[in-house]
Amino acid sequence: MSNKKYEIDMSQGSIFKNIIRFVIPLILGNMLQLLYNAADIIVVSRWSGSDAMASVGATGSLNALIVNVCIGIAVGASVTVSKKYGARNTEGVHRAVHSAMLIGIILGVLAMIFGVVFARPLLRLMATPEGKVLDGAVVYMTIYFLAVPALMTYNFGASILRAIGDTKRPLYILAVTGLVNIVLNLIFVVFFHMGVAGVAIATGVANYLSAAAVVMALVRTDGAYKLFIKKMRFYKEECKEIFTVGLPAGLQSSVFSLANSVIQSAVNSFGTAAIAGSAAGSNIEGFVYTAMNAFYQGTLTAVSQNYGNKDEKRVKKSIWTSVASVAVVGIVLGSLTAIFARPLLNIYITDSPEALEYGVIRIFYIGIPYFLCGIMDVLSGALRGLGYSTISAINSLVGACGLRMLWVAFVLPHNRTIQTLFTCWPVSWVIVILMHLVCYMFVRKKWVKKMNAA
Repeated sequence: MSNKKYEIDMSQGSIFKNIIRFVIPLILGNMLQLLYNAADIIVVSRWSGSDAMASVGATGSLNALIVNVCIGIAVGASVTVSKKYGARNTEGVHRAVHSAMLIGIILGVLAMIFGVVFARPLLRLMATPEGKVLDGAVVYMTIYFLAVPALMTYNFGASILRAIGDTKRPLYILAVTGLVNIVLNLIFVVFFHMGVAGVAIATGVANYLSAAAVVMALVRTDGAYKLFIKKMRFYKEECKEIFTVGLPAGLQSSVFSLANSVIQSAVNSFGTAAIAGSAAGSNIEGFVYTAMNAFYQGTLTAVSQNYGNKDEKRVKKSIWTSVASVAVVGIVLGSLTAIFARPLLNIYITDSPEALEYGVIRIFYIGIPYFLCGIMDVLSGALRGLGYSTISAINSLVGACGLRMLWVAFVLPHNRTIQTLFTCWPVSWVIVILMHLVCYMFVRKKWVKKMNAA
């Protein structure tokens, strides 16, 4: 295969070095992508006030609930391409790429229609405060979903590049489009006073530029993963593999988003200051999460490639190297966010001391133990790369979604404080980690046998 300078073959060389080479560009790229939303929050807060900031913040969990189903299926595309790449199956890589990109475009259009049509009723269902906050949230969500087909195209294209170990080109793409997003934010909000609509349009434009760039990268390569637009079609075997892994992954993502939407509804019930403070805290935590999530992606690629190459020892070493690495990164970054909580929150919140206090509480209750979330994700990626995506989804359904909903329904009413609400996050992470470990112990002989028979 060509374009070797971008590829990382996880079946050869030091696993730790390969994973680090993989995750560093991915961390930088993910952080640039986070700047899309961070720029929205900062600009809208400073020039449009807390109500506008609350409008943007109130849509986060709901947008993720809808979009993450589709992005989860992109994980299935990544695993399918990775396994065929590791097995040196050039024709299989070609079929998987062309199936995946068509799936991504169709899912993006369907998500766009759903998000635009049901924006207002869904936001009301989440107890978003009526008036300026709700109206602004509807505007932001509607414009955001008009760009979701581009978002899906980018995510499926980037998942293909990650499958062959390429995290550099997605970084380059996001470096440029992230800058465009920030500049457009300032132009639309500061100079044209477009408020929430302005930041939504800026994000949409950036998403379409990202989609065009990733398609161009795939079209211009001369490797087995080269994309021919006219050859996009559904290949039965590859589509089956993509959805076998991707549907449970999408369900798992939506499960977390659903649980977070329930919690967001509870946050909304504490008022505008709580919404704004929680949104700011969530954005700061997002930078920690994206660093840890890079190890999840690295685990997924390393395990899938070595599984395809039938190397049992490297599969196991990939898993535990990633677990140790993500724990260290999560502990260090989580501690730093707690130490510098107030200065960081002051970047987002300028006109509400009460909102600032809510943000500090969130960071201390969720940010410090955030490394647990990283371990949970890495173990989930390991199970998925081994072909046990459904098990991972079930664990999340029971341990995360179920527990968080029960927490809001039964624990929170007995001690109705924001601290009690935020505690459900670390508790759910511990539960899911234990469930993943138990499942791995039970299936480890099966996946070895399954791998060797493949």
